[in-house]
Amino acid sequence: MLAYTIRRVGQSALVLLIVGLVAFAMFRFVGDPIDNMLGQERTAEDIERLRAQLGLDQPFVVQYYKFLEGAVQGNFGVSYRQGRPVAEILLERAPATLELAAVSGILAILFGIALGVFTAIRRDGVLANAIMSVSLIGVSLPTFLIGILLIYLFSVELGWLPSFGRGETVDLGGWSTGFLTESGLKALILPSITLGLYQMTLIMRLVRSEMLEVLRQDYIRFARARGLRDRAVNFRHALKNTMVPVITVIGLQLGAIIAFAIITETVFQWPGVGLLFINAIQFVDIPVMAAYLMLISVMFVGINLLVDILYFFIDPRLRAERSGGH
Repeated sequence: MLAYTIRRVGQSALVLLIVGLVAFAMFRFVGDPIDNMLGQERTAEDIERLRAQLGLDQPFVVQYYKFLEGAVQGNFGVSYRQGRPVAEILLERAPATLELAAVSGILAILFGIALGVFTAIRRDGVLANAIMSVSLIGVSLPTFLIGILLIYLFSVELGWLPSFGRGETVDLGGWSTGFLTESGLKALILPSITLGLYQMTLIMRLVRSEMLEVLRQDYIRFARARGLRDRAVNFRHALKNTMVPVITVIGLQLGAIIAFAIITETVFQWPGVGLLFINAIQFVDIPVMAAYLMLISVMFVGINLLVDILYFFIDPRLRAERSGGH
């Protein structure tokens, strides 16, 4: 177990290095930040002086090495647009994105698993078939279109929920949260549904498919022949074995929720790191863009690492294979 964990941590670190290298290389083709930082009356001397001040006159390898050296220490440089440390800006925006991702992930997992189990057990029922038909909406429609439709229905037509912003927030020791205010909770509803709908339908359909396959196994028939109740068969035996392959997808989807929050934040003008990244692209704010992609990569890789380790506690076959291999 320890050797496996060390090996996976090493692989994760290598992935982060490659992602950082690719992202840093792509930013060279986004544009020149000097054009946005200096006015129309700039001179060649002004351009060279600012380029040297920002370190853009150095070779690409040197720039990337300095970025990694600072990132390890939590220093991502200074924003070209705001003139503030990038780490400080990210800490201000991170609570909004993390709260949105957490609520979306919880909704996706709970409703996805519950609806998946229901549609598998009642696979011939009218309600189950209706749920499967409606789930095609969450799979087929793009996220931004779902957000626009929800805004039109619940904000424009009904006027029940706000269409943009985060609402009123409360500062708890540097962490701004909207969970403690009514306007903050209302503002969270539409973005969280928009962000988690695709993941919820994907988890639901996967749980249904896997559970139908498990219910056909011989040990399930044997359990029913022993006279066990349907609830014990479905939830104690079938659901437990269904969740083994589903955990991988859930881990990937949790990472996708954080990564793809950028679309939802843009639609709802949610003041998170995703919207910050969009603004950084417009102003060619390379330190902010690089820090954002590294932050998303760390979260994505970390979640998948936890999922891989979690396998050992859920599937005893993996522990048996490891023991047998040694």
